[in-house]
Amino acid sequence: MKDYLVKTTIYNGYVRAYAITSTNTVEEARRRQDTWATASAALGRTITITAIMGAMLKGEDSNTIKIQGNGPIGAIIADANAKGHVRGYVNNPHVDFELNEKGKLDVARAVGTEGSLSVIKDLGLKDYFTGEVPIVSGEISEDFTYYFATSEQLPSAVGAGVLVNPDHTILAAGGFIVQVMPGADEEVITSLEEQIQSFPAISGLIREGKTPEQILQQLFGEEEVKIHETMPIEFRCKCSKERLANAITGLGNAEIQSMIDEDHGAEANCHFCNETYLFTEQELEELKS
Repeated sequence: MKDYLVKTTIYNGYVRAYAITSTNTVEEARRRQDTWATASAALGRTITITAIMGAMLKGEDSNTIKIQGNGPIGAIIADANAKGHVRGYVNNPHVDFELNEKGKLDVARAVGTEGSLSVIKDLGLKDYFTGEVPIVSGEISEDFTYYFATSEQLPSAVGAGVLVNPDHTILAAGGFIVQVMPGADEEVITSLEEQIQSFPAISGLIREGKTPEQILQQLFGEEEVKIHETMPIEFRCKCSKERLANAITGLGNAEIQSMIDEDHGAEANCHFCNETYLFTEQELEELKS
């Protein structure tokens, strides 16, 4: 199944919900980053939620997420746009532990329980929207739930899960975000809370072959789930040799000449996709102004 996301409304528009399958996207990130199991789960949950948040945007808008905890994984960085393109990386991909007391990958231990979650939205304006909240659990889904309630004043339920095979490849990944719109009555809110609390792990549902539509229908039971849009999701990096060439040009002639004299060329690596770009002495000469 190809990765995709659905945008829906329920309860006559008083609740909006997004669901996503992201198995292939998370696997591509894992492959490029060479993450171990627990790091894969942390990165995968972050990428999954970031992709959903990107789908909330319009046009050329994009967002960047940074989770900086006090755990051994270091920072988790992910960004996404409104077109379904998402990418991400972790500072230390080689982090793995024994399963926690619940028999799950110990993401909180990898991320840490102290630190911050920040969201930067580029809405095509001169100023960026930035929201930052403290990490509340390190499990990532709960941290994003807290972010929406605190920074955007939007009551939300966020769920994301990643299952990892014994060979460290990704077995299943996906997530959802459910948000209560202003004006919803208490009956809707109470019903929603009960449904979400009793809902099974989303990664397990995806492993069973459930689609995003089926996941939301199972979550909301007899309520009508109105689908507004379906969009493909994929790991896609923005890097290119041209962009890196522009960055090198910005260093100035003196720094470029130093690369030529001392290193006889230059090598640049993208954190997100791990692609390496090589610049010969002649290419560096051509970048000098």
